[in-house]
Amino acid sequence: MSRFEKLKKDLSPIICILILALDIVAGILAIKAEKSEHKVKHGRMWIFECRSPSQDSYNKGLAASILLIMGHAIVNVIGGCTYIRSKKDLQEATANKKLAVIFLILAWIVLAVAFAFLVIGTLANTKSKKPCTMPHTHFLTIGGILCFFHGLFSVAYYVSAAAEAREQTRRNERKHHPQTSTA
Repeated sequence: MSRFEKLKKDLSPIICILILALDIVAGILAIKAEKSEHKVKHGRMWIFECRSPSQDSYNKGLAASILLIMGHAIVNVIGGCTYIRSKKDLQEATANKKLAVIFLILAWIVLAVAFAFLVIGTLANTKSKKPCTMPHTHFLTIGGILCFFHGLFSVAYYVSAAAEAREQTRRNERKHHPQTSTA
């Protein structure tokens, strides 16, 4: 086992905690941003909502978006690239590799949706916003809840990818150093 692999194995719990912490803080910030948004003056005119933008809500929404992207970048860089190219690869893949691919796809989907919700909710609080627009209700809260799911899928991906990497290392070692049997 190389030094890098040993270091990666030793730091795995810390990496998982870091990823979860980033996503949990992002989710909490997004939910707090929604609460800050409701504290500003607003009124309704038919289907339109007229209110002042909330700088506090904007800052928290922006921070939540950045933390979500940071968590995703970390898990993808450290987790490596796990892929299945063909039906043959799919049939020959181990359970860990299949799980890693499934969780990676789910993490990317949740990232896209959560980031979109966070950006829409955050942009609703920019100073350049028109005073009366269609209401953007609960975008930040939904984005925050999706941050929690992103954390779960990301950690599951990382654990599966790390297990697959260990399995691959063992297979390579067996291939290069086969056991000699005496008959």
